[in-house]
Amino acid sequence: MQPNSRTIILRLIAGACILSATSAAATAASLSEVYKTIANAHFVDLTHSFGTDTPVWSGFGQAKMTPAIDPATKRPYTITNDGFRTTYYEMVGQYGTHVDPPAHFDEHGATMDKIPLKQMVLRLIVLDDTPYLAKDPNHAFSLDDLRAWERKNGRVPAGAFVALRTDMYKDWDSNPERFKRSPFPAWKLETLKFLYEQRHATATGHESMDTDTTDKMDSEQYILKNGHYQIEVMANLDQVPAKGALIVVTWPKVRDGLGFPARAFAIVP
Repeated sequence: MQPNSRTIILRLIAGACILSATSAAATAASLSEVYKTIANAHFVDLTHSFGTDTPVWSGFGQAKMTPAIDPATKRPYTITNDGFRTTYYEMVGQYGTHVDPPAHFDEHGATMDKIPLKQMVLRLIVLDDTPYLAKDPNHAFSLDDLRAWERKNGRVPAGAFVALRTDMYKDWDSNPERFKRSPFPAWKLETLKFLYEQRHATATGHESMDTDTTDKMDSEQYILKNGHYQIEVMANLDQVPAKGALIVVTWPKVRDGLGFPARAFAIVP
């Protein structure tokens, strides 16, 4: 007896369900192995702690952090009286280690809440600017520098997060006035264009409060107006290899947010 069309359809559906269940089980097993690998890896915090006295651009001013108060009594909440305490924060979004979404410079660009989750877990590439700083303390990492890096380490992979190491982060707590100096070591525009247009990077980051070594902000405008985000004021990049690590970076999901302190860390094999 030949099966009718309804029977054939049911068999196809059943087969698809079996395949889907098998695929789901395989994916779950794969993710379990990934977790085991990650759990045994070394984690490096790429984020500064910040407070009311940490470096910030003079145009923004220092953060204020005060005890939150009961709006009815105007009395600060305390553990003794209320069983809890909390803090009221008053600060600009671009404070401490932070994300700049495209909308920071582009009125039509993506805001913080619109950046895809898949762009928050990426392969991490670290470009080392420090060998050039002895002769030029404000060296802008050039395309020739990048090509030299690739000759030694291989091609920058597509979709990566590319961070620039300058070791400026060491002044964050110990010498904040030096950290805020200008000029400072950072990116060259041609390098960023090459990374995004030829190597198809997803995002970039650096240790300074700005992308550019000049006050024109050409590099920052290029990144944000071309739909990419960046992480500024990164830390501990000297503790991460040139390649082979992953970066996880996230921030609060502020509706239409134009920037906010971020938390970034590296997973190092």
